[in-house]
Amino acid sequence: MYAPTRLAGYVVLSLTPVALLARALFAGSASTATVGLEGGLVLAGGVAVAAERDRALGTPDAPELGRGEIIDALSVVAAAVLTYVLSVRFGLGPVVASALVGLAAGAFAAEIAVPAYCGSFVGMASPDLFPSVGYLAVAGLLAGLAFVAAERAFDGFGGKLGTLALFGCAATAVLTGADYAAASALAWTQAGLVVPVSVAGAVATAVLSVRLGLGAVVGSAVVGLVAGLPALALGSGGTLAAAAFCASFVGMSSTDRLGGAGRVALAGAVCGLVFVTVAAAFSGAGGKLGTTAFVSCVTVAGAERLLGTGRAFPDN
Repeated sequence: MYAPTRLAGYVVLSLTPVALLARALFAGSASTATVGLEGGLVLAGGVAVAAERDRALGTPDAPELGRGEIIDALSVVAAAVLTYVLSVRFGLGPVVASALVGLAAGAFAAEIAVPAYCGSFVGMASPDLFPSVGYLAVAGLLAGLAFVAAERAFDGFGGKLGTLALFGCAATAVLTGADYAAASALAWTQAGLVVPVSVAGAVATAVLSVRLGLGAVVGSAVVGLVAGLPALALGSGGTLAAAAFCASFVGMSSTDRLGGAGRVALAGAVCGLVFVTVAAAFSGAGGKLGTTAFVSCVTVAGAERLLGTGRAFPDN
């Protein structure tokens, strides 16, 4: 029998993307293109999820909850509240606020940079969904517990942190009866802009993270600021800024999961398509962008496994 904590983390990361895709079918118009794309995502992603099981769950014994795990969980909560305050009360908006928190954590508190970045995605939630920091604290705590439980699950896949954040937000919405913000689906014609921006965001993050040695958190945060600050200053372009930030999480993937510029670019393109598909789902919830990236990375890994050409599962 697998350790309950590790099993819980694996289940959260496996089912949260499914919930996003399922909600997208009901929140927007279930066009032929949407249904076809989601069918492919589920097929390829399911292969990756199944292949990841033993690697994610590991040995059946569960590690004790230690000081490090407690600090990680509290870092998620603190970063969630801080990001929300910067986004809503200081008017920076979710992309810039999250990127700033990530950049600060990556530059000055590297030991908690990863959980803090996860918390920053929780803090991207809309005030229409969570009108006070109290809600954010609950969502951050749930995401923090999931972060600890999922330590080994899907390690190295970009978007994992955002998926944990979306779980925290969605679970809190269920517990509190909060209603998601109103949103409109994106037209497929917008993919012509979103996809190239997503490819650029993913590749730029990989270059900053790996080739320039800045690390995944700082690399993603820099892309978020470059995309988000002009949109904030101009008061327009928010969709493309969000798409670039979303794809930056693809570029956070480790090289053994998504190595090479070609694979990163491919996953970035898939990310752009998924971004358009799920635009109306879970509107206002933090972590949605990361979950979009996670779906894309896992889909590419699963497709490569189906074709027998991938190296996303080096230990299997």
